[in-house]
Parts: sequence; structure tokens; C-alpha cells
Amino acid sequence: MVPIILSGGSGSRLWPLSRGLFPKQFLPLVGETTMLQATLARLDGIAACRQPLIVCNEEHRFIVAEQLRQAKVALSTILLEPVARNTAPAIAVAALRALQGGDDPLLLVLAADHVIADVAAFHAAVALAQQAAETGALVTFGIVPTVPETGYGYIEKARNSERGMGNGMPMGTYPVSRFVEKPDLATAEDYVASGRYLWNSGMFMFRASVLINELTKFSPEIVAACRSALDGASADLDFLRLDATAFAQGPEESIDYAVMEKTDKAVVVPLSAGWSDVGSWSALWEVAEKNVDGNVLKGDVLAVDSQNSYLHSANGRLVAAVGVADLVVVDTDDAVMVAHKGQVQRVKKIVDILKASGRKEATQHRVIYRPWGCYDSIDNGIRYQVKRITVTPGAKLSVQMHHHRAEHWIVVSGTAKVLNGDKEVLLTENQSIYIPVGVVHALENPGKIPLELIEVQSGAYLGEDDIVRFEDKYGRI
Repeated sequence: MVPIILSGGSGSRLWPLSRGLFPKQFLPLVGETTMLQATLARLDGIAACRQPLIVCNEEHRFIVAEQLRQAKVALSTILLEPVARNTAPAIAVAALRALQGGDDPLLLVLAADHVIADVAAFHAAVALAQQAAETGALVTFGIVPTVPETGYGYIEKARNSERGMGNGMPMGTYPVSRFVEKPDLATAEDYVASGRYLWNSGMFMFRASVLINELTKFSPEIVAACRSALDGASADLDFLRLDATAFAQGPEESIDYAVMEKTDKAVVVPLSAGWSDVGSWSALWEVAEKNVDGNVLKGDVLAVDSQNSYLHSANGRLVAAVGVADLVVVDTDDAVMVAHKGQVQRVKKIVDILKASGRKEATQHRVIYRPWGCYDSIDNGIRYQVKRITVTPGAKLSVQMHHHRAEHWIVVSGTAKVLNGDKEVLLTENQSIYIPVGVVHALENPGKIPLELIEVQSGAYLGEDDIVRFEDKYGRI
């Protein structure tokens, strides 16, 4: 069994914590680890489980690689999507990749941003799905509904049927009668009352060849585009870059629409395991630990006479709430979001407005992550900018120069190995160095602990595109 982890979402409904360049799957929203890391940890204990194959946005590649390194997870491949094409092409190209070695494994397709509280129940459902997939079924996991939710699609089990109508399927699996779109409240209430409907989780299991055969039957243009994209792919460090032109020529479709709604091989395994796709702030409030007043408090927060609210200080600044109820308040370095808990599905409209206005808050945080670490722009003005830079142990920034700015570096902690023109020096805590305009330079952390330094830039132009790279261990030249 090869796990396929889909990590291409943007998580815009959880803005301002989740943003385009650092979406929710990379955040520790529930527990101490990130959602991607929790998804990978959930694989422990699944029999015959190989190294995972991850499909992600090209812009997220170094974040994925670093989070895997932190979690000490070995992997087979990180497939980079040059453009977003929904789940059908992402799963198809992963299936084709899994077939390249000559094997025909079962594929367990999971999203990187789901919460599953009962891991043992999840493992039991996977074992059941494995039995069904081994007979040639396309298995989807349907969540046993707890409320008449209008934010999910539903799967209807075939009436009065079990065990695939005698075709050798295991007990506890059901043929799929149909997939239905997100219903209104009255329809959702009918669905739940009937006992035949399950929430559509977006998790699947099938044999790679069976999936490709069914996709070829119903959506041949997707398979053709994915084959071409994989044939033209190029290796880059831990990544496999798909051919951008070929991949973009395929249609943008979900796996449900492309094949699951059309095939006669669809089977559903009911899952009751405390699942959530954490698709909104209210959903996050539901799964998070609450105090006696029903409040979720994250960071430096004080709440007085307040109930059933989600209050989050993500930057160390004190957030104080008095006499509020059913609110979501999220405070980050560069944005504060306040919403009624019943209106949080509309947070995406804020992101749409920010994008239309060309504001960077739509896509990036003040802290920007790079393959070597991160930087935080803590102050700026006319002709100057101040950054706090963190370089991970063993990492090195590119050998580079700037046409318009000079830089001053002051080491706060750790050891810096600095190339400054034709000289190389070691700097330790409280030491500093000046990099003039136009001088070739590089920064490296040769130590065992993170290197922290303050950078003061000065000059006529301070944009990130004023970088000429000569060497780069991360292939960014």
C-alpha cells in the first residue's frame, strides 16, 4: 500500500492564520504537530504501508520537505504540481508514478489537512477498505454524520445492500448509489434521518491500475495529460517537477466528478472516527479543546464573561475579550480577524477582496519561509528595512549580490559563516559585519543550533527581486 498525500489546498477560510504561501496543512491547528505531520503520523500501524508519495504546489515544496525532515519521515517522492488542477489530475499522476516501478500497489489517498481523533477506528476502516480494493473496487470513506451538515457533499449507500450484492466484498462495505452536492438544511436533515447517507470525506483507496483504467474510460484527457506531464518530468533535489505545459492542458476536475460518480466499481466504507476537514473557524472550534465556558483560547488570551468563542493570539500579543459570545478573534503579526461563529464561511470573501486589491496579506504572512529557514520583516521605512533571520543548522543561503542595497548583519545567537567578497569569516553572538552594495556574499549556519541574526538593509530599492544568485544548493538559480 502506497499512501498518497494531497497537500495542494490553500485553506482560505482559515485566514489570517492560513494563507496561500503557508496554508492550513502546514500549521499546528490541532495538537503540537502540523496537520501534514499528523496525517503522516496517522499512517503508523497500518500494515504493509510503504513510504508516502506527496503531491503539493510547487511554491510549497521546501515547506513540505522541511516538515518531513522535522517529523523524521522518509518518503519516496514529492510530486510538484505546476498549476492547480483539482484532485483528479493530482491522484492520476500519483497513480501513474506508483506504476512506474513495475508494481501495481494499492493507493491510500488522504488529504493533508484532515483531523481524525480516533486513529484506531481509522486503521480498522483502512483494513476493511483494503479488502474491498483488492477485489478491484474503488473505495471511498464516508463519514457517519453527527449533524445535518450543509457544508459537505454526501454519499448515498445503495438501499438494503451490503457486501457488494454478493460479489465477494467484505461485510461493512456498501455499493455507492450516488454522490450528492452540498444540500440545504431540510435536505440534510432528511439525509441524516434516513441513515443511508454519509459525508463525503475525500479519502479513497484503490489499486493504481484500476483507477487509471476507470479514469481512461471516463476522463481519458486527464490520463493523457498526466502521462505527458510525467514523461516530461525532471528531478530536482527531493522533488519531481511535472512538465508544466502538459499538465496544464488537462481539465480541472475533482476525482468524484471525473470517475467516482460514473464508475460501477464505487464502494463506500463508513467511518466514525472524529473526522473533520477543518474547513472553517467554527469547525476548528468544534474539534479543539475548550474550557468550562466553551471557549478555545490559543496564545496569550484573557476572556472575562465570554462564552463559546475561539480566541487566538498568534504573535504573543495579549488578546482580551469581555462579555462576548460565539465570536472568532484571530490576531496575527499583520492582521486581526473578527467574525461571528455563524458567519465564518464568508471569511473567504475577505481573502477575495484582498487578492483583488493586490494586498500581500491574502497570500503571505509577515514571516516568510525559505528552504534555509525564515525571515520576519520587523520594521521598514524609506530606504531601510529590518529583518529577523533564522537559518537552520547546516543550511546556507545562496551566493548572491544586490545592485541597490547594503546589509548589516548582527548575530544574536549561534554561529554564522560569512562570505564577504573574497574573505570568509566566522561570527558568533554579538558580532556583526557589513556587506556593501554590489559585493558577492553568502551566509551559512555551520553549527548545531539555529542561527539567529538581525539584518538591517539600506538603499534605494529593497525589493526581494534585487538578488543575483551565483550558486544555490536549493536549485533556485
